[in-house]
Amino acid sequence: MTQSKIRAVLFDFSGTLFRLEEDDSWFDDILVDEKEVDEHVRAELMYRLTAPTGRPVEMSDEQYRSWAGRDLQPHLHREAYLHVMRESGLTDDHAERLYARTVDPSYWVPYPDTAEVLQRLRRAGIAVGVVSNIAWDIRPTFRSLGVEDLVTEFVLSFEVGAVKPTPEIFNTALSRLGVDAADALMVGDSEEADGGALAVGCRFALVDPLPTTERPNGLIEAVTGAGVEV
Repeated sequence: MTQSKIRAVLFDFSGTLFRLEEDDSWFDDILVDEKEVDEHVRAELMYRLTAPTGRPVEMSDEQYRSWAGRDLQPHLHREAYLHVMRESGLTDDHAERLYARTVDPSYWVPYPDTAEVLQRLRRAGIAVGVVSNIAWDIRPTFRSLGVEDLVTEFVLSFEVGAVKPTPEIFNTALSRLGVDAADALMVGDSEEADGGALAVGCRFALVDPLPTTERPNGLIEAVTGAGVEV
């Protein structure tokens, strides 16, 4: 049976279109367990701050409720990640400082082909949705790259009250874009979260959330590999 033509592509945000990438200056004024942050500790911290699923540190039942609902309400997001950083050995002051950087649009780095894939899709007349489990407005990140107007719809968990992989968030995106699930492709870095699009009938392409310098054309490959002509 021939698959229908793709009319819309849905993209995840973190690890897909953009990546939170620290530089050495991030940790100049931050200590973990009263020690300077080395490369291994820094990598572990960044993993805990960007891992889309799982429970990265010990949590009480109440703390886990905040963690589980972190992408639905900004105050829960802040509480959850401050707890993760404190459990990782940061003082309150240092945890606050690092958290502020994670939600600052200027610290999110686009993948080398982010702008290109959005431009190609626009030229091809294919709608674009950004579907993200997130508790803060990511539009300024796209604006800084000059591509906000290339995104047809932003479907953000804290704005729509649903998170991936539940069907609700994908169905909201499809409804806003005016396309059937069979005519849409979801691109993301998490089989568990983003792959939930398969359950509503979308196609799915997985990308690796590598550092941006190590994935120059992963988005183009994912989209064209799924049969989208751009």
